[in-house]
Amino acid sequence: MAGDAHKASPLRDRADDSLFSLIGDVPELVKNLVSAELEAIKKYVGQLVKHGGWTAIFAIAALFFLFWTIPAFLAFLIILLDLWMPLWASALIVLGIGVVMIAVCGLWAYVRHVRAIMKLESPGAAAKADAAIVKEFADEF
Repeated sequence: MAGDAHKASPLRDRADDSLFSLIGDVPELVKNLVSAELEAIKKYVGQLVKHGGWTAIFAIAALFFLFWTIPAFLAFLIILLDLWMPLWASALIVLGIGVVMIAVCGLWAYVRHVRAIMKLESPGAAAKADAAIVKEFADEF
């Protein structure tokens, strides 16, 4: 009976076990470890998909409301400016602000990011240059 309780415990004193007994347990331990790791990966991927899916749904919902809120805000701005000037002038001012914002954002994207992209060395070109160096080195011998 004491032997059954001894085996039921996941942690037991292995100091008296022989080397061959310990080596014989390695395949089962590796199998258990791999199985536990695969279960952990499955759980992680499941949680990642669940939370990623909900994040995508709420991001799409936010973009939907943004799509309809921007024109409403611009109409509000035109109506507000109409209190002090003719309707055509207030619409023209809002249009001008929009064009300026488009130009600023486009210029910023070009200066900060498109130039950086153009300066990047492609991995294919780097591999080709490395291959040329190796070929040149091999030709010396």
